[in-house]
Amino acid sequence: MSDLEASPARPTRLRLRILFGEDAMLGPGKAELLERIRDTGSISAAGRDMAMSYKRAWMLVEEMNAAFRAPLVESSRGGSGGGGARVTEAGLAVLRLYRSIEETAALAGAAQIAELRAMLHDIPDQK
Repeated sequence: MSDLEASPARPTRLRLRILFGEDAMLGPGKAELLERIRDTGSISAAGRDMAMSYKRAWMLVEEMNAAFRAPLVESSRGGSGGGGARVTEAGLAVLRLYRSIEETAALAGAAQIAELRAMLHDIPDQK
């Protein structure tokens, strides 16, 4: 589905990209990566779940950590004790705020989104 995901039984879900100047951005991919790191405890597992290379997942984590005052993800190296990653309190707050903004925007723009949807071609099998 596209950035406006919907079916007759499912309301529209907005996928927003928030640009903070020229150097920082938070969008659906980074939010999903944070969620998957939270759920798996691993940057590499989160990347695999998203069909993303380990290098790309690490790069996105580094971008987020550099953009915010406090790191959003902390990691430890592997080895005999094993490594891992965790989303910090700051990361959880950023994720919560981002999802709240998505929900607020979807509710506030519901009428306009419905008008836009009515202007679309019919989409067979919602693809």
